[in-house]
Amino acid sequence: MSPDTTSRSHASRIPFVAALLAGSMLFSRALGLVREMVLASQLGAGAEVDAYRAAFQIPDILFHFLSGGAFAVAFVPFYVRLRESRGGEAAGRLVATAFGTLTLVSLAATAALWIFAEPLVALQFPQFAPETRALTVRLTRIVLPAQVFFVIGGLVRAVLMANDRFATQALAPLVYNGGIIAGGVLLGGALGAEGFAWGALAGAVIGPFVLPVLDLRRAGLKLGFRVAPHDPDFLAYLWRAAPLILGLSLLTVDEWYDKWFGGLLAEGTISLIGYARMLMLVPVSVVGQAVATAALPALSQLASEGRREELHATLLRILQPSLMLAAVLAGGVWALAEPGVALIFERGAFTAQDTERVAAILTVFCFGIPGWVVQQVAGRGFYAREDMWRPMFLSTGVALLAIPLYLALGRGFGAEGIAAAGALAMSGSALVLLVALRLLHGGPALAPLAGTLARAGVVALAAGGAGGLATGLVEAPLTACLVGGSVFAAVAIPGTWLLGDKTTRELLRGLVRRLRRSRGA
Repeated sequence: MSPDTTSRSHASRIPFVAALLAGSMLFSRALGLVREMVLASQLGAGAEVDAYRAAFQIPDILFHFLSGGAFAVAFVPFYVRLRESRGGEAAGRLVATAFGTLTLVSLAATAALWIFAEPLVALQFPQFAPETRALTVRLTRIVLPAQVFFVIGGLVRAVLMANDRFATQALAPLVYNGGIIAGGVLLGGALGAEGFAWGALAGAVIGPFVLPVLDLRRAGLKLGFRVAPHDPDFLAYLWRAAPLILGLSLLTVDEWYDKWFGGLLAEGTISLIGYARMLMLVPVSVVGQAVATAALPALSQLASEGRREELHATLLRILQPSLMLAAVLAGGVWALAEPGVALIFERGAFTAQDTERVAAILTVFCFGIPGWVVQQVAGRGFYAREDMWRPMFLSTGVALLAIPLYLALGRGFGAEGIAAAGALAMSGSALVLLVALRLLHGGPALAPLAGTLARAGVVALAAGGAGGLATGLVEAPLTACLVGGSVFAAVAIPGTWLLGDKTTRELLRGLVRRLRRSRGA
């Protein structure tokens, strides 16, 4: 197969793979809702949930500095280029070296953080009551080992994606969430937050690691174990991955900021922000994460072949419908915020007052959804070219400059202020990346994206406003969601069809044609 045919094949699979991953993300977020429902019902929104959420802070930081998203983002282009230039044996040796070396490093780092968990928790959450801090330390030590399996499992899934196998990438978050739910249901009643923590550990072992390893074997790909930190190819990969590992993108640190600055406010603030943030991330995952993951192999192939203009055009065709859909879905989340929160969470230990607070935070979070999606997709325009350092400096600069914004808005407006800081910072970061892509690499064009955003804003405001008014006419949460969602869809779908940009309309027509063919079959 010629390079031209190969690149077209990769590009033609983007909608299919994106649909697969979007379905996975949607199902994963549905499981996430169930997970949060169980958590809210059993523990509510108080100090114990603060401790549970805070317990993931040290493990998340460890994961970021060991790999973060580097394996899927930096490894795929490097692995593909190495395989094409020097063959499968060299690519396999790189995988074995990365797997063996990073396994030992992650085990050592996990052990050190387990030992020093108590002072590290005290440093990050100085306002926690002593009993909350002690619980946070205990939960941290339970979930810390999970990061070993996230790190080495991320490497295995990156190899699979580079070989056009995305099934375990889709399954991993489902199994992980399923583990947390099982832990909460089976152990939560007796152990409280500890039950959820043990479920998280079990889910991390099975979903992100065991299943990808089994799939790798089914694909006939070998997974060696080689400890060679000075291997030239491994060092070359680390050089490309270092910006993603050392950099501080808001896609990662926004959650850290929510916990750090939320921990300075009243008891329960971290838990309230966490519930709202999880709901906000549903459309972000379904659109942004799925599309970005699916697009990277195709964009990497175009970049490796020097097909510059085609890469610009492909990235623009991906960005426009992603931005349109993200903005419209943000309007839907805004319209259904209060009845949606009540329907999902308001039972057991989760009160009506908790519903009001979470809904208020969620309505603010909504304004950042388009920025979240665009930043994930636009970043692939850099990563496909193996241009890692410049976006790292840009993203890190924005993330550091945003700290005073989180602190000031958090102090002035509480949890809603922290949410507003995140929405503003994420939108600014996305804009910075787009402008940098245009200036440094010549594309994509920004004017069409501005037009898409304007069109999407009109549809989102009209549909969200209509849906919001409809929900206000009904008291029962389920009925309010059904009525408001129906009104929102009745405005959003034709609005997107009529006002969407050319690329979005073509995508919708293609989906309609496929649905008709499937019904005819």
